[in-house]
Amino acid sequence: MKAWINGQFVGLAEAKVGYFDGGFQHAIGLFETMLARDGAVLRLEAHLERLAASAKLLRLFDNLRIEPLAETIQLCLAENAMSDARIRVTVTGGDLGKPFAGANASDGRPAAPQPTVAIHLQPPTRYPDELFTHGVGVTIADNRANPLDPFASHKTLAYWPRIAALQRAAEAGCSESLWFSITNHLASGSVSSAFVVKDGRIVVPFARGEEPAGAMPSAVLPGCTRAAVMMWAEGVGIEVERRAISIDDVFSADEVFLTNSSWGVLPVIRVERHTIGDAKPGPIARRMREKWLA
Repeated sequence: MKAWINGQFVGLAEAKVGYFDGGFQHAIGLFETMLARDGAVLRLEAHLERLAASAKLLRLFDNLRIEPLAETIQLCLAENAMSDARIRVTVTGGDLGKPFAGANASDGRPAAPQPTVAIHLQPPTRYPDELFTHGVGVTIADNRANPLDPFASHKTLAYWPRIAALQRAAEAGCSESLWFSITNHLASGSVSSAFVVKDGRIVVPFARGEEPAGAMPSAVLPGCTRAAVMMWAEGVGIEVERRAISIDDVFSADEVFLTNSSWGVLPVIRVERHTIGDAKPGPIARRMREKWLA
């Protein structure tokens, strides 16, 4: 197996970044996780457009070129002779040691660092079929998503709180952890987008860029699989509503399901000790999963 780092293929044992890299020192960076199936990367353009938009909005850098990066991802699949893969693209602030210290200052201003761009492939995660046929339990995270944090709705490297919430969920025998905002409205899972179904209608939280005029900014990442599922639902006549979702809305839902690029669509049958619906994956979750598998 080989990784691609800054224009070169290297063996995994040699896949390294410098000590002063901003991703290592300060979690300055972004990442995307994608799934390749039969040589095709699902929602590739959507993932890379989100990456480029976040890099520009967060002032990491504003010249990420999507087409060459997409070509490089395909090259990585060929180099590793993989048609099915889990793909991670990581972009960091690069070596920040000298610019922060001012050691390479020009005209009194430190030079901008060159970003680190890395691509790593591994076999796709195989999840037990029972997760999808029986549904899963989830916990509620102790942390809260903050809409006033401009980094909250982006896929940054600062993932420790979400990983910690996942670990606590696993200790409780659950597969995910739901995050609520500081206003106590549903935001997402630790590593997924959240959907609620009531009376045949899908309800989702507002994601970044979807907020109504004058509303508080959203702390919700605009998920790529989320967008696909919403499109599929509307395509078969299922209404999709974006609005604030309370814990009571979650508990009274007919269905709850989660989406991400790794597992696709995952039905939820229990939130903490509260049973969702009839404790079985609902018809809309099953239908959306069938769409994703197809």
